[in-house]
Amino acid sequence: MRLKELVICNFRGYKDRTSISFEDGLTAITGRNDAGKSTILEALEIFFNNKNVKIDIGDKNVKTETTDIEITCIFDELPTELIVDENYPTSFKKEYLVNSSGEIEIRKLYKIQKTVSGPSVHLKCLHPSAEKLNNLHNSKLGDLKQLGQELGIQDRVADKRVASLWREALWGSVENLLLQDQYLDVSSLEKESKAIYKKIEAELPTFALFKSDRESNDADPEAKNPMQVAVDQAKRALQAEIDALQDKIEKSVLEVAERTKEKLREMDPALASELHPRFKEKPKWTFSFTLDGEDGVPINKRGSGVRRLILLNFFRAEAEKVKAENSSPRVIYAIEEPETSQHPSYQIMLIEALISLSCRPDCQIIITTHVPALAGLLPLDSIRFIEKDNTGNPCIQFGGDDVLEKVAQSLGVLPEREIAASKAVILVEGHSDVTFLNHAATALKNNGDIEKTLHELGIACIPIGGCGNLKHWVSKKLIEQLDLNWGILIDSDVGDVMQHTRNIENIAKLKEEGRIAFSTRKREPENYLDPQLFIDSHQTNIAYTDTCDAKKIIATALTIRKDDVLERFWPRMTADQVKARSTYNENGVDVIEIKEILNAFASLTQ
Repeated sequence: MRLKELVICNFRGYKDRTSISFEDGLTAITGRNDAGKSTILEALEIFFNNKNVKIDIGDKNVKTETTDIEITCIFDELPTELIVDENYPTSFKKEYLVNSSGEIEIRKLYKIQKTVSGPSVHLKCLHPSAEKLNNLHNSKLGDLKQLGQELGIQDRVADKRVASLWREALWGSVENLLLQDQYLDVSSLEKESKAIYKKIEAELPTFALFKSDRESNDADPEAKNPMQVAVDQAKRALQAEIDALQDKIEKSVLEVAERTKEKLREMDPALASELHPRFKEKPKWTFSFTLDGEDGVPINKRGSGVRRLILLNFFRAEAEKVKAENSSPRVIYAIEEPETSQHPSYQIMLIEALISLSCRPDCQIIITTHVPALAGLLPLDSIRFIEKDNTGNPCIQFGGDDVLEKVAQSLGVLPEREIAASKAVILVEGHSDVTFLNHAATALKNNGDIEKTLHELGIACIPIGGCGNLKHWVSKKLIEQLDLNWGILIDSDVGDVMQHTRNIENIAKLKEEGRIAFSTRKREPENYLDPQLFIDSHQTNIAYTDTCDAKKIIATALTIRKDDVLERFWPRMTADQVKARSTYNENGVDVIEIKEILNAFASLTQ
């Protein structure tokens, strides 16, 4: 199930019913300080867990008289089948538990008086309102059987021990169920129907909130996160096996109890008849996990910078981890101000890791930020901008040039200065790509392969972090205002199926608009490096392909930073090496890719 939308009302600064939608991958909530960004994340934490952040009486909006706080979450991408009773499949739709759009809409109401009570949990459903058939989820199995006999449909029920089969047969006996939108209070469902809401809860994503300012004590969840999130994910992935083992344990213990009763009956039949074996509560599977240093100091006793650095690399590791599609439950990572306590270069690495992680089908990422350098890297469709209206109520906006203009002005996302002094512009992802194009142009020009360098042509290479992000949009706006021609070069990321597909689609759209747009044929610029460079400099033979992560392989082999690989070695490439490493064959003809790209970009000034 995917989180599609959050609705909050009477919660902190959100007096009126306010909705925020979420993207499949990354959603970035931006705005000035105290605009209401953190409130969104903490409302989700209360809805999913109510642990790291717990609701209290101070969360009620002071401007309203109503005593109820509402937190509603709407989910789509529902499972097609559920097993509720005795291995008989049903679905949310068959049980009339979805709203008019076919989504699961869960509303939690917290009553705030002298203390907090609740929540009462309701599902907004397009539900039958026909007489006698409008409240079947609150009917016990015996009542369902009796109604079924009254309506003469008992022969349609294959297994008369299964409540869901009775409900299906009863609803199927009437031509018009008079479906209406209504709220079903699942907090008060009868025992037979409570399993349905438990199934809904089991399908909900795992939600993990990483706040920017945690207290540092032994009970602080920061001491367990992010490793505890890995534990929770593992438990969710193995839940079927855990349930099966739990059932086996219960069965074994109950058999011992029954045998004990039988022996007791031989001595005291009256006492034996009074005893009914049962588990007081379900067993709890708890695994508390953290990371300790060599000196035994746990994470929560380290500085905030260290804790956030571990968090950064947790996400980088998750982004690189290979998973089969749909191999595990969906997880939502919510990170408040990922820039906190980190060097600017690490901040950018974290954002890039989160963007990469958001491309996976089992992850959703939600972040808040107001740092221009990070906001500039955000995909345009991910941005949600919060600002307060004249009455002080937060308003959430997204989409459209007017909103993006507000974001850019509010956060101070600025274009590169070189644009204004240029005749044309090439937009690239990062500073290494600037080195890649400029050195290639210089080497090929000096060798007589092209007429002029990019600098001689008056063409500036501007790093904007990728195609379709906010900085890209800001740069394009200035380019359009100056009436400059522009083109774009991005990494193909071939080898990463999801990202490669996205990049190819972006390039295709730009070409349809008549733009000069390229993606590298190899994975990224580092894949064009000649391995002979490393033999000459380090006497090390490093093997890599056109599609593997050459940057990582080279950096690991030479024990240098990944971001230093291209900057250090690409300027050593000769013209012959540039041509040899970028030559491909098309229809029997050898084509020098980099020369082809540079000649195309040279036409921007014509």
